[in-house]
Amino acid sequence: MKKCILGLSAIALVSGCVSKGKYTTEINQRDEALVQEKAAVTALTGEKQALTSEKQQLEQKLIVVTKDRGQLKTSLDEMKQAMAEMRARQAEERKRLKEFEDLTARFKKLTDAGTLSVKIIEGKMVVSLGSDVLFGSGSAKLSAAGLESIKEVTAQLKAIPGKVYQVEGHTDNLPIATAAFPSNWELASARALNVTRAMVDAGMLPARVSAASFGDTQPIQANDTAEGKAANRRIAIVVVPDLSTMPGYDELNKLSSK
Repeated sequence: MKKCILGLSAIALVSGCVSKGKYTTEINQRDEALVQEKAAVTALTGEKQALTSEKQQLEQKLIVVTKDRGQLKTSLDEMKQAMAEMRARQAEERKRLKEFEDLTARFKKLTDAGTLSVKIIEGKMVVSLGSDVLFGSGSAKLSAAGLESIKEVTAQLKAIPGKVYQVEGHTDNLPIATAAFPSNWELASARALNVTRAMVDAGMLPARVSAASFGDTQPIQANDTAEGKAANRRIAIVVVPDLSTMPGYDELNKLSSK
């Protein structure tokens, strides 16, 4: 009986040791699994943070690319507009060059005779006649030869369609002070008006011509020689530029209509 009890005790002890060892092994396995899980969670957290950072970087790059693309489109649009404006200016320049060549050809006979000159002054086409050919000294009355010259000039100018002209009176710097002309302004004004009337009498439509006086304020040569003074005493018939053909006219017209 005693032997039997000891045997059972031994079996129980062995069984207890086996159960305890198995329990310890399970705990160790769970601990190891927990450690692995924590490591996996840490790794996943790191990957998530890396992906979040990468996503933010990609979003920033997308913003930059979108902005750059917008700026590029704006730049391309501006370039296209600039090219269109440049082509329009070039077309206008070619048109004005042809008009100037046509004007020069029309007056070749008179320019060869020294009666007048055709020039571009400050971007405007100008037919210039010396006052000494048109008027007597200190007078605003057209001479017979001057009247014929104006008729000949008018015949050419009125044949150019769509053009408007301004007749400008200019003098040298020698002052005049008479009852009829208290200053060079009045003399230049009277001469310009008389040329304008003569052009209208020769068939120019009144709506296509106007008069202006500049006195001695716009010399084309120095007044320190007789030749310079003679050049400054002149009637300038200016071809008034048509602003509606100029690049940017539509934008200017919109602004002025506000």
